Amino acid sequence: MIITVLGATGSVGRRIVNEAVGRGHQITAVLRDLAAGVDMPEGVELVSGDVNNVDDVRRLSEGQDLVIAAIRPPEGEEKALVEMTRNLLDGVIASGVRVIISGGAGGLFSPDKPGVLLIDDPRFVGEAWRDIAVACVEQLQLCKNEQRADWTYVCPSAYLQDGERTGVFRLGHDTALIDADGASKISIQDLAVAIVDEAERPQFRQRHFTVGY
Repeated sequence: MIITVLGATGSVGRRIVNEAVGRGHQITAVLRDLAAGVDMPEGVELVSGDVNNVDDVRRLSEGQDLVIAAIRPPEGEEKALVEMTRNLLDGVIASGVRVIISGGAGGLFSPDKPGVLLIDDPRFVGEAWRDIAVACVEQLQLCKNEQRADWTYVCPSAYLQDGERTGVFRLGHDTALIDADGASKISIQDLAVAIVDEAERPQFRQRHFTVGY
C-alpha cells in the first residue's frame, strides 16, 4: 500500500511508520520541519506539509491508498485538536482517500460503569491528561458526525506506553478493555500493529474501535 502518515515524528506516528515499513508498505511521512525526519527508516519519503492546511492534506493524500493520522497539538493547546481534525477530514473528503485516525481513550465507556465515559472515570483519566482527553472525545464525536469521509478512529487503552511489540492484544468497539488486573493498557508498538492491521484488513469503516491487553 501507498500510505501517507501525518504526525510521523510523534511517539505513535514513528511506531506506525516503522510497523508499516516493516510490512513492505510505501510510506510518505508528512512533516512541518523536514529536519525532524532524519532518523526515519530507509525508503520513507519525507515531504513538507501542515495538517492545519486543508489544501496540504488534499495534495498529499491524492493518489495514495490511505492516510494515517497520529496528530496532537502542542501542550497547552489541546483544544486545537478538533480544528486540526476538521481540516484533516475536509482534506481527505476532497481527495477521496480513506483515513485512519489514532485518537484517545476518553470517549470509550467505562468497563464497569454502564453509560459512563472514561473521561468521567478518574480511575482511567487523571487530571494531568484530562485536557487532551476532553479534546479527543470531541475529536471522536466530530468523526461520528462526518458521513462524507471514509474514516476509522482508533482508541488506545487508557494507559498507552512505550513497550514491546507482542502482536497479542484484543480489539473492542466502544467499551474500554481491561486485563486480569483491571488495568486498561497497551504498548505504543502494539497500537501501531493494530492500526496497520486495520489498514490492511479494514473492519471498522466509519466506526471506532479500541485495542488493549
